[in-house]
Amino acid sequence: MLRLFGGKRSHASLALRLALTSALFGLIVACGAIVAGYWALSQQLDARAAAEMQGRRELLLHILEDVPSLHVIADPGHRFTDLFFGHDDLHLELVEARSGRVAASIPHAATETTGALRDAAVPPGEYYTWVTARGERFSGINGTAALANGEQLLFYLTVDRRRDATLLGDFVKATLVAVPSLMLLVAIGAGLIARTGLAPLRRFNQMAASIGTKSLDQRVSLAGLPGELADMAVEFNKMLERIDEGYRRLQDFSGDLAHELRTPLATLLGRTQVALSQTRSVADLRDVLEGNVEELERLSRLTSDMLFIASAEHDSAPIQIEAVDLAREAQRVADFLALIADEKGVQLQVSGTAPPIPADHLLIQRAITNLVSNAIRHAIAGSAVVMEIASIGHSATVKVTNQGEGIAPADQERIFDRFYRVDSGRARLKGGTGLGLAIVKSIAAAHEGNVSVLSAAGQTSFTLTFPLMKVSERK
Repeated sequence: MLRLFGGKRSHASLALRLALTSALFGLIVACGAIVAGYWALSQQLDARAAAEMQGRRELLLHILEDVPSLHVIADPGHRFTDLFFGHDDLHLELVEARSGRVAASIPHAATETTGALRDAAVPPGEYYTWVTARGERFSGINGTAALANGEQLLFYLTVDRRRDATLLGDFVKATLVAVPSLMLLVAIGAGLIARTGLAPLRRFNQMAASIGTKSLDQRVSLAGLPGELADMAVEFNKMLERIDEGYRRLQDFSGDLAHELRTPLATLLGRTQVALSQTRSVADLRDVLEGNVEELERLSRLTSDMLFIASAEHDSAPIQIEAVDLAREAQRVADFLALIADEKGVQLQVSGTAPPIPADHLLIQRAITNLVSNAIRHAIAGSAVVMEIASIGHSATVKVTNQGEGIAPADQERIFDRFYRVDSGRARLKGGTGLGLAIVKSIAAAHEGNVSVLSAAGQTSFTLTFPLMKVSERK
């Protein structure tokens, strides 16, 4: 049985559960049908017995009308015996109405059953059924009849219902014998049907078992699937797409990270090996150590940035939500970067206002700082980096614009990717990690916002968009 439904397992298969459930439901239905059938058969037997009893009563009255006297009843050749022909379960007792004497008892032992009917004081003509102390079932009817000579008799006509009881007993035995076999057939049939219907699930199982890091591009085919499984297959394929995308991003990240770490590590190793290759003066060793410190600082910044992006994307870093004024934060960034802008010959300008947003002000400062630092780095001398704050609908925006070399459309699509640089060589020389804009994107996403870039005709604009604080949050 277990082999039929999927083999021996630590957990019962779904096909086996469906089979057992179907068998149990079938058993309940069968028991209900047996009870209903037993009751219906019993009612039909009662109705048939009542009808036969009424017929025998009419025949008895008709025969007694032709009997000239009581002594004729005992005559075996009289048609009175036709009443009992083929009905040895019928009992009759005739009693003289005037004297109360038993005039006839057919058969001779009928007095026992007719006496029970007589003692029950049943109204004449009413059909009555009772059960004896031995569990035997009888039905009877009584009344008054007149002979041909006008003599009045009381009759008590009963029938032994033993045959009906035997028929009901045989019905119960037959059903008890048939039900287990029927339930077994139902269970096997339900199991086979379930096993056939669940074949697509085995495809899912085989697909899941075959998927590895080198086969994440596999998808479940929707051909021939029922509606419920088709929906599950669509969601399963979407899950595979997300896993595939995440794995590819992880691969790209691992490759980029290894590439970024290789340069400073190679520099540190090379400088140290050269310094140790021969005797150096204190001044030379100091120069080597200062250069190593610069590379170590770059590694430290790279590590910190990667940890920040990882925590932001996985919501593991708590965000201290408060009402943040974007114009005030932009001005703070401008004040902080004023000296760097002056060295580059660039002016910083802040304009516009917007309602407060629910955010972590330190993270907002960092996002704006990264955008402004990037704008200063690529702005031409004598130009201005403008920070415009505005509100549009239910959102507030910070737009950072600089004049300088634009960003090609192909680069704009990847400018927020980790370690992506438009000019990788020059960026490394300036100490950049290639994560500044990726951090901006992570901060925006953490606040349910977004960041976009538009570059054309020597002007580049980065726009941060955040949802406004609701009225209920301001109180």
